[in-house]
Amino acid sequence: MGELPLNINIEEPRWDQSTFLGRARHFFTVTDPRNLLLSGAQLEASRNIVQNYRAGVLTPGLTEDQLWRAKYVYDSAFHPDTGEKVVLIGRMSAQVPMNMTITGCMLTFYRTTPTVVFWQWVNQSFNAIVNYSNRSGDAPITVGQLGTAYVSATTGAVATALGLKSLTKHLPPLVGRFVPFAAVAAANCINIPLMRQRELQVGIPVTDETGQRLGHSVTAAKQGIFQVVVSRICMAIPAMAIPPVIMDTLEKKDFLKRRPWLGAPLQVGLVGFCLVFATPLCCALFPQRRDLIASPGTDPPGDSEVSPHTGIFTRTQASARDGEESGRQSTYFKITFCS
Repeated sequence: MGELPLNINIEEPRWDQSTFLGRARHFFTVTDPRNLLLSGAQLEASRNIVQNYRAGVLTPGLTEDQLWRAKYVYDSAFHPDTGEKVVLIGRMSAQVPMNMTITGCMLTFYRTTPTVVFWQWVNQSFNAIVNYSNRSGDAPITVGQLGTAYVSATTGAVATALGLKSLTKHLPPLVGRFVPFAAVAAANCINIPLMRQRELQVGIPVTDETGQRLGHSVTAAKQGIFQVVVSRICMAIPAMAIPPVIMDTLEKKDFLKRRPWLGAPLQVGLVGFCLVFATPLCCALFPQRRDLIASPGTDPPGDSEVSPHTGIFTRTQASARDGEESGRQSTYFKITFCS
């Protein structure tokens, strides 16, 4: 077996990001909950492999599969900008186990006002930890921005949940089970734009094919953030729509009537099963490269926030003279999809 080459681009995902399958394979690896079980020594070993490879130093006997495994383990635990180890529940690999617990409890304890308020608060607190843990190293989230987004999203989620709860009192019980989903969707519509408000104000970096920064684009930020909101809401649909229907049926059966204590763990398990697939598939929902036709010079200059786990889009500017295309320049901008 020959020596591993040093020209493998580990700064980009391993699989073709222009296809849904390639993006899905990437995010299945990124969100793998098994990475949470790795010891500190295993994480440090992966970091050493990645840092050595970047420096042109090969670990003896290292294969390409082992290199990529180390890279994804490294990405799952360390901040890409600062190199610091991310707090355990803030890692991408914690998304499924944390969300299955919180979402399962939201769907189980939705009947009383105190439990609705408590679990919506827990959910938004977890979101705040994830957002802070995955903040950009170049343009970090300020405490004020984080606090505003946290309070606004929590207020919006609780208000939506309590409002819909009162409206569904006289409707079939199954309808009331979907109130938590409506609250989560409303919170996403509030939280994400507020967390990314700087991008909406000054735009996000635009570069050419070589990575040279050309300017900033507010238009790109708006479209990207809209797609983030859509993907987050889609991510919640399977876990918050399928289990309620199943549980509504099961709770009418004698088995659960005699064992009501099984309701919560069963619901959490159903949510977890849905999230194992929904989380990576919805992160991969939108292509990471897209063509946009835009007029040059329409966006104001400024700074922007670039976060980890980003997608890359293509913005194409074309002009025509005498019926023929005279120029076509591909430029790129980044937006966070899954963090």
